[in-house]
Amino acid sequence: MPQAISPFKLDTFEPQPPYAQDGGVSYGRVLISKTFSGDLLAHSQVEMLAVRADPVGAGYVALERIEGSLHGKNGSFALLHVGTMLGDAPWAMWPVSPGSGTGELTGISGEARIEIDEAGAHTLFLDYQLS
Repeated sequence: MPQAISPFKLDTFEPQPPYAQDGGVSYGRVLISKTFSGDLLAHSQVEMLAVRADPVGAGYVALERIEGSLHGKNGSFALLHVGTMLGDAPWAMWPVSPGSGTGELTGISGEARIEIDEAGAHTLFLDYQLS
């Protein structure tokens, strides 16, 4: 299965005011845009919904539309995000949404993950296949 390794930067990170608060639990929405380099030359838009229960933990779901070139193939696809944060034990899953590939990325499937280094640099690792 091919793997794309793509450093990325957050162009925008715009938290919206909480749409609900229930005791110490806050529900919110964040709009994010990213620029990818490396194997994935692309831009993305993310809409994220999150729940935070400080200091206990948090959870989020998001939809990310990525458009650009993946190993030289042009098109777009969607990543689904789901994750939890509980102390030092974060968990996340970012599958490619089935059927979301367009252009030369039609038929894409796979899963992504990110790593954030000590300096705060973000890198996307995308294991994928094209059918």
